[in-house]
Amino acid sequence: MLDSNTLGGRQHAVELNRRNLVKGTAGLGTLAVGGLVASPAQAHEGRGHGHGGSELPNAPRTPAERLARDERYWRSVARHFRMDMPMTNFENGYFGANPQIVRDTYAEKNRIIQEQNSWFLRNDYEKHITEVRARLAKAVGCSVDEIAITRGATEALQVMIGGYNKLKPGDAVAYADLDYDSMQYAMNWLKERRGVDVITTAIPEPATYQNVIDHYTKLLSDNPRIKLLLLTHISHRTGLKVPISEISRMAAERGVDTVVDAAHSWGHVDFDVKDLNSPFVGFNLHKWIGAPLGCGFLYIQKDRLGDIDRHFADEDFDADDVRSRIHTGTANSANYLSIPAALDFHHAVGAANKFARLQYLRDRWVKQVVDVPNLTVMTPEDHRMYGALTSFRIDGNTTREQSVAITDYLTNEWGVFTVRRGGVAKGEVIRVTPALYNTPQDSDLLARALKAAARRF
Repeated sequence: MLDSNTLGGRQHAVELNRRNLVKGTAGLGTLAVGGLVASPAQAHEGRGHGHGGSELPNAPRTPAERLARDERYWRSVARHFRMDMPMTNFENGYFGANPQIVRDTYAEKNRIIQEQNSWFLRNDYEKHITEVRARLAKAVGCSVDEIAITRGATEALQVMIGGYNKLKPGDAVAYADLDYDSMQYAMNWLKERRGVDVITTAIPEPATYQNVIDHYTKLLSDNPRIKLLLLTHISHRTGLKVPISEISRMAAERGVDTVVDAAHSWGHVDFDVKDLNSPFVGFNLHKWIGAPLGCGFLYIQKDRLGDIDRHFADEDFDADDVRSRIHTGTANSANYLSIPAALDFHHAVGAANKFARLQYLRDRWVKQVVDVPNLTVMTPEDHRMYGALTSFRIDGNTTREQSVAITDYLTNEWGVFTVRRGGVAKGEVIRVTPALYNTPQDSDLLARALKAAARRF
């Protein structure tokens, strides 16, 4: 027999599917914005503050922790995201929905490129993309000659790992279980490319601020041949926020360089690149900043540029130009030219405000399930070690098949969309990632769903 919570979740999912069916058959359905619902007419009308148009949702002068609970303000922010899906979406870690100002900017830039064609790209584009790089450099706290635009953090990190030229046969490189798959592959490739040994490790579980630092200290002490260490600021698997600054500083003291994966942190956590104490960092712009898909950039500390090879011996730029470290050919130029609009929206909301709100939405569901006996939250209750993205595991459910069964149950019975993540040393987890358009009621629904899932599985 289904309990009342499960029935409530099923009714919620049925109602969402009913709305979607009406939309599909009549063309006049609703737009689901997390827990908010607006009609298409409402979503399109008005261009002012709080109406989902292209003006910015400037935050009031309120402390971030207090503003995080100001639902009137966050409703005005949510209206800038025109969402239409039959589920409550807690899988926002894949990529970030674009606020309307970014969608409008992309459409305009793409119109210009199509109408002016090669004339624009050969004459005006360079001036515009130089301005984009300058905006990015200012936003992340470095000089413009330390960054190059890429198609994402994966591409940025691949060219820095593969191009790192200080390795020699007999040296070693290292990475952990919580690092991103593509970056693990790139580190593994160094065995073939540079003749080095590859050392893998597993971050302690449960993790604490100090035991993670101690873990990396021991790793480097026990393996003095390590010369390059991959670190992930916020893990895409569990959401663990690693104390990068301390580990990078400790590694540098031992003559070890770090390359940092910041795909899930910048735009989510409030920091500058210098805070990471790493010479090589890869960033994403289509996750937490909300730029169009296919945008990122790499950072190479100015005095370390020579330690990264030119990309396929690139000659379009001089050897002392950071742009020679990545060559992607003709890219989606409208994407890149929309980056400033995403930065404008990000700064209007405020980095600290955004982080506080995302943590609040995360804390809201976690605090309701943290005492469920057979459910493990994969991040510690230490505000230094998590942001919005947080995974959980139901005891004994460590395989792919079991994870899929749980995510299917949450989707089909509760109308809640999450995603499984593999690769964690002790077994699979389910990832939950809220966005700015989610509501506290969404978090409450998720908590009820997880309690029911814990009883069922």
